[in-house]
Amino acid sequence: MTGSGTDEPDLPWPAKRELDDCRRCPLWEHATQGVPGEGTRSAALLMVGEQPGDEEDLVGRPFVGPAGRLLRALFVEAGIDAASVYITNAVKHFSWEPRGKRRLHKTPAQREFDACNAWLEKEIATIAPRVIVALGAKALIALTGQRISVAAGREAKLTRPDGTRIVATFHPSAVLRAPDAARRAELRQTLLDDLKTAAKLAHKAS
Repeated sequence: MTGSGTDEPDLPWPAKRELDDCRRCPLWEHATQGVPGEGTRSAALLMVGEQPGDEEDLVGRPFVGPAGRLLRALFVEAGIDAASVYITNAVKHFSWEPRGKRRLHKTPAQREFDACNAWLEKEIATIAPRVIVALGAKALIALTGQRISVAAGREAKLTRPDGTRIVATFHPSAVLRAPDAARRAELRQTLLDDLKTAAKLAHKAS
């Protein structure tokens, strides 16, 4: 699958140095570094999560922790070529709070999502994907500007003003945090089905 963006593969956008220099919100003060998106700029599918996690903050790459490994495994099951996907987050710096020696995820404030929106919009404009997958409710809100749940988003036909389809689904971390094996299996299957749907929509739009 290829999109309608430039044919410049595997370059982060925005540039890493731009994110590291960003002072639009206070998250940079406690983060190790900014975490840009990753993938081909001609991606048909754009995956948007909430924010980098602990491992992503240390490494400087998106979706390299447990949730990212699950997502990439599901790409294989869904028949999605990872090389045809661009992965990013709505917020580019890790928001966390200390818990002993650990750094635990803290949901960014709305003003922090708003501050990062220009970066996300720049990524979308540069890549021009056929389909955008919102991984989780916060990503869905960032993409639509509406307070909408994942469940409601999955039932709706969501589009951006330019007509680009948005597929709402659960963040892979929701699968990992599920309270029991049955719920974990249910969420995993839902996420897999939604990824398959996104891939089909991207293929139809080609």
